[in-house]
Amino acid sequence: MATLDDYDRKLLRLMQDDANRTVQDYADAIGLSPTPTARRIKRLSEDGVINKQVTLLDPEALGLKTTLFVFIKTSRHDADWLDAFSKGVRRMPEVVEFYRMGGDVDYLLKIILPEIADYDAVYKRLISIAPLSDVSASFAMEALKNTTELPV
Repeated sequence: MATLDDYDRKLLRLMQDDANRTVQDYADAIGLSPTPTARRIKRLSEDGVINKQVTLLDPEALGLKTTLFVFIKTSRHDADWLDAFSKGVRRMPEVVEFYRMGGDVDYLLKIILPEIADYDAVYKRLISIAPLSDVSASFAMEALKNTTELPV
């Protein structure tokens, strides 16, 4: 785990909010000059704190209006099954998040689609990957909070 000071934390909060700012903008906002600010960004990247910088797209602007959470149970928990299942799910572009869970549900998938009716085709592809005991889905009616920003 990286050791972060107040400047690092301020910088990371700003970068999570808008990674398109210039080093000068970040420096002004955190109260340092550009050179040490650039060094901090480089160090945070090298240390793995900054994993990568991406462009976040608006799903609705792309016609992706439906978010589903798919809950999966399986009776198989061996390495070969997990390898086949995880490789198959990772190849599905509609799946934007994929978790192995503790508790009653074995896996949780977040799927984004244009319409709820599109889930049938995704479901059929999903169940063809590996044997599953139970697949159920719930759709989101409204996103009350949806952020990529981590608390730093």
